[in-house]
Amino acid sequence: MSFFNNFSRGFGRSSRKNKQQQQQQQATSTQASFTRTSSSHSSVHSALSTSSNNLKASSNNQYAPPAPKPLFLSQPFVRTALVKGSFKTIVVLPKYVDMGEWLALNTFEFFTYLNLIYGIISEFCTLQSCPAMNAGPGFDYTWLDGTKKQIRLPASRYIDLVLTWTNNKLNDQSIFPTKAGVPFPPSFPVTLQNIFKQMFRIFAHIYYNHFDAIVHLNLEAHWNSFFAHFISFSKEFELLDRRDTEPLRDLIESFEAQGKV
Repeated sequence: MSFFNNFSRGFGRSSRKNKQQQQQQQATSTQASFTRTSSSHSSVHSALSTSSNNLKASSNNQYAPPAPKPLFLSQPFVRTALVKGSFKTIVVLPKYVDMGEWLALNTFEFFTYLNLIYGIISEFCTLQSCPAMNAGPGFDYTWLDGTKKQIRLPASRYIDLVLTWTNNKLNDQSIFPTKAGVPFPPSFPVTLQNIFKQMFRIFAHIYYNHFDAIVHLNLEAHWNSFFAHFISFSKEFELLDRRDTEPLRDLIESFEAQGKV
């Protein structure tokens, strides 16, 4: 696969609007009202009442400044890529290739490289820096324990469990058969969707919490292209539900606009 080959070769090179709006409608409204009023005392009184109300509304409804844009959505990083062009052409099922084999091969390679990159930046993902597994405001992830109870875990622990769980799935011959003639199980598509959902969560966590480390290591081009490839493949074979990709929806839409996915 051309991208993974390029990724491997390149990898060794280690590579608000802050604006508070002060509404001053009371002055403008008062001036306009007096201009339009007649000598009638009631008209003037009405204009002054309206101006006073506007002044109160202005002081009570201050606009909060917008949240700062994540680093990965800022220029030039949002456009940085190792591979130019669209990944759509390389994720399509090749002729004469079995669908299950194609899905299994790509799943294995996505997992391998995600595991590799996380291993490099894992020293930045500590109990102190990441006490919970999340992907930006409003997106917190919990793990199901042996009793199916949702538990909150530090990100590093959560990711370790995901990687171990995925590795076990990939090595399970009843799910990912490697012997010729052995078919993939009926549950194979659902298993893939679960694997891709968990891998996406790792992507999202790293983007929101460790992209500065990615940049520090000069890996942003590799990382963006790897994620664009992952999303293109997921879209082609419907492996991710749209709601699961919400944390990185803005980034995905930017990649789509750039023609990468």
